[in-house]
Amino acid sequence: MLEQLDAVLLARLQFAFTMSFHIVFPAFTIGLASYLAVLETLWLATGREVYRNLLKYWMRVFSIAFGMGVVSGIVMSYQFGTNWSAFTDVAGAVIGPLMAYEVMTAFFLEAGFLGVMLFGTDRVGKGLHAFATYAVAVGTLLSAFWILSVNSWMQTPQGHIVGADGRIAPGSWWEIVFNPSLPYRLVHMVLAAYLTTALVVGAAAAWHLLRRRAAEESRVMFSMAMWMLLLVAPVQILAGDQHGLNTLEHQPVKVMAMEGHFDSHPEGAPLYLFGLPNMREARMDHAIAIPKLGSLILKHDPNAPMEGLETVPRDQWPPVPIVFWSFRLMVGLGVLMLAVGVWSGLARWRGRLHDWRWLHLAALAMGPAGFVAVLAGWVTTEVGRQPWVIYGMLRTVDAASPVAAPAVGASLAAFVVVYTLIFAAGTTYLLRLMARPPHGGEQGPAAGQPQHAAGIMPGGAAAATAGPELRR
Repeated sequence: MLEQLDAVLLARLQFAFTMSFHIVFPAFTIGLASYLAVLETLWLATGREVYRNLLKYWMRVFSIAFGMGVVSGIVMSYQFGTNWSAFTDVAGAVIGPLMAYEVMTAFFLEAGFLGVMLFGTDRVGKGLHAFATYAVAVGTLLSAFWILSVNSWMQTPQGHIVGADGRIAPGSWWEIVFNPSLPYRLVHMVLAAYLTTALVVGAAAAWHLLRRRAAEESRVMFSMAMWMLLLVAPVQILAGDQHGLNTLEHQPVKVMAMEGHFDSHPEGAPLYLFGLPNMREARMDHAIAIPKLGSLILKHDPNAPMEGLETVPRDQWPPVPIVFWSFRLMVGLGVLMLAVGVWSGLARWRGRLHDWRWLHLAALAMGPAGFVAVLAGWVTTEVGRQPWVIYGMLRTVDAASPVAAPAVGASLAAFVVVYTLIFAAGTTYLLRLMARPPHGGEQGPAAGQPQHAAGIMPGGAAAATAGPELRR
């Protein structure tokens, strides 16, 4: 039994490791594909060369990130057969078709038009190239839809039939696909992808602004990225609040772990800002709490009663410290994103968006924050679901393959070595691509030179870009 538990733990670590590498690339390419579509539209609408330069610049980055995401995703999917065959045996009739739909609709759409988008800028007509760019952007969103539908069904299963042999079969595909948590998780993930891309674009632009290179392209990039942060970050916070309420309804134990509520609070629960969850003693040590704020946030009533983990059998508790801290990391980074967005709004209003050095340094430092927040959110979601792989129906320990621990450990070690080498090289190449200035001039105005108060360039250029940027 101990060997089997060790094999399950190693299988979980292997899936977590490969998924952690994989998820950052779709999170980036979903947002970047939409950004390319916006740049394409602006180029067609205005004829300004700056948008064409930025389109070519970010298409190079997209091609590498897309390829790395495809490779990591294919490798990850094999684990359903090698390490989680019991899961596929029980739920394959539901999971398999949904993942096939993702391949047949989203991936084929992306792959079919990717070559035209990447290599057809000067070889096909503008209309066809724009169509290809839009198709790739739609494909990335479709991919997110289907994958999140699969995962959301595992979080909030419905529409299925359990046979006498314990296998799960589809009953209503409509209910399976559009399960209760899908709308909230889809919106939350897509907005996270847009914010992740905005932070990367903003960091690249800030790098070039600090080095006074590619002046016009850098200013346009930075302006668009900061608009996205300013407008989308508060929407993401509201979407996260609604997602939390949905989770409280369908997965209350996960919320108890996120909030660190070991004890029930019949007269209103506090919000633990920080603390050390003590699983052994079932309490929060060294807690810094705000009374009744937890109930106010979760139930919009400061005196609303909140149940704690004490009401749940211990064998159904998730690892509380992991969930508690990953959730706070995600929320903390979201607050920082909002702060940078508001700062950029103040800088834009004061006419200093492109010459405020401290803002550029903050944007540069926040470049990786989107990826970290996505990983933290994924950890919160998946670890908070434990000990279930299909919530309330199939335990993780019962979903694993009957594989010995040494075999799983050997494959995990191989993944660590290969992924570290390959993806480190790929990430380094991506950073080098973004470190090169976009075509359009190496030197710009000095960092301290006054800029037009509208934000980008004199002559109404800000007005030309602001409207389409809002629709990203």
